[in-house]
Amino acid sequence: MPNEGKLFLGASRNPDDSFNKQEFLALKFANRHGLVTGATGTGKTVTLQVMAESFSNAGVPVFCADIKGDLSGIALKGEPKDFLLKRAEEVQLSPYAFQNFPVIFWDLFGEKGHRVRTTMAEMGPLLLAQLMEASEAQEGVLNIAFKIADQGGLPLLDLKDLQSLLTYMAEHASELSGQFGLISKASVGSLQRGLLMLESQGAASFFGEPALSIADIMRIAPDGRGTISVLAADKLMMNPRLYATFLLWLLSELFEELPEVGDLDKPKLVFFFDEAHLLFNDAPKALIERVEQVVRLIRSKGVGVYFVTQNPLDVPETVLAQLGNRVQHALRAYTPREQKAVKAAAETFRPNPAFSCEEAITNLGTGEALVSTLEAKGSPTMVERTLIRPPSGRLGPLNDTERAGAMALSAVAGVYDQTVDRQSAFEILAERSERLAAAERARNPEPAGESGSTSGWTLPGFGDGEKETAKTTARPPATGRQRETVIEAVIKTAARSITSQVANQIGRALVRGILGSLKR
Repeated sequence: MPNEGKLFLGASRNPDDSFNKQEFLALKFANRHGLVTGATGTGKTVTLQVMAESFSNAGVPVFCADIKGDLSGIALKGEPKDFLLKRAEEVQLSPYAFQNFPVIFWDLFGEKGHRVRTTMAEMGPLLLAQLMEASEAQEGVLNIAFKIADQGGLPLLDLKDLQSLLTYMAEHASELSGQFGLISKASVGSLQRGLLMLESQGAASFFGEPALSIADIMRIAPDGRGTISVLAADKLMMNPRLYATFLLWLLSELFEELPEVGDLDKPKLVFFFDEAHLLFNDAPKALIERVEQVVRLIRSKGVGVYFVTQNPLDVPETVLAQLGNRVQHALRAYTPREQKAVKAAAETFRPNPAFSCEEAITNLGTGEALVSTLEAKGSPTMVERTLIRPPSGRLGPLNDTERAGAMALSAVAGVYDQTVDRQSAFEILAERSERLAAAERARNPEPAGESGSTSGWTLPGFGDGEKETAKTTARPPATGRQRETVIEAVIKTAARSITSQVANQIGRALVRGILGSLKR
């Protein structure tokens, strides 16, 4: 077939608005990434749905975020409507078949999809610092915390694990500073307040187990179509930094876990990063450089990344240069910045002598776009003014009953819905605290008549539990024996108390990836 290995996007128009030719996206170049831009109401969401449907029919799994809830309709068969049928005729789509698609709904809060979680260890200090808007000094303390956890066998799974470790670090700041560098109690306190803020914003539900398996967003349905993973992001968008950090974490997980495969006939996964400006707004230079590095290298792992945003200026030039497939919907040009954006967008296309890109961008109708994709040798095609084809799935959101039914039939139903809270840093530290407190009571029994009440439990240091003396009592005479270092004591304790399952995780924790996340 002449169009085999291509995705049908729509039909380009001649200057007199007559049919020119059908426009396609070559599957073999779909992992060269892409950009979908345009002002609100110009048709970006429908374009995203059309592309997701086309990839699915080609056997390519898709991951995308549903900002407004409109994408959920892709799970049900579309309905014939006059404007859809008219568009199908205009782009010469025949036959125009309606169909539903294999969809898995995900939600960080577990309300409109299966729960998505990761662990603190897998998130890593760099992304966590970005999420907490940490200063340079606070980011340094976070790196030290992860170093202590990695070396000491303290699995950091959820918020309370990191909170416990930070409390320990504050109590032993002077001792730890000699080994790892300055640990300011003020920085630790700021991080603790940041964790409380994350907890109040619902981020606590994101950290824990079972952690999301990358394999579950790369599923192929029994009929050979790629599964479309739809992340419910309407509530998540109330915390834009959490949204951007989550998607960046997921992208980094794909980069770390997938093997090199080179150029394939079609991608192994296509990842749509909607509202991409949230990732780059106020991001430090180091983070942008790492994002650019991930985008550049993940192509060879068979993953195509498509950024979706309103303005092409939202994406840094170093990242923009990696995006080979472009769909540009209408832009408004009322302000100097908008006029600059129009000019910048026009200059990124391979010119078409039939029309002016700069003029066309401001005059495009809803569902119309300037399209340029990669062709034969990976070079961009001449830009064409294109009517985007109509979708085959339903336009508009599912209702609660329809969504619940889709979730019940999902391939991952019941896998992620229940939280697992196994032994981790919080439990290990609490157990150690109780053991030290019991040993202290045995060495220093309280005189009869005293109440024995205390102000509450505190996290202990990591010394020799049988010989360490509390700060509130007199120290015994020196014996000449050199005291263990903190890390030696940590490792000794971990070796006695951590199960073999946790011990296996210790080995993994010693290797972190390009964005600081844990390599599984």
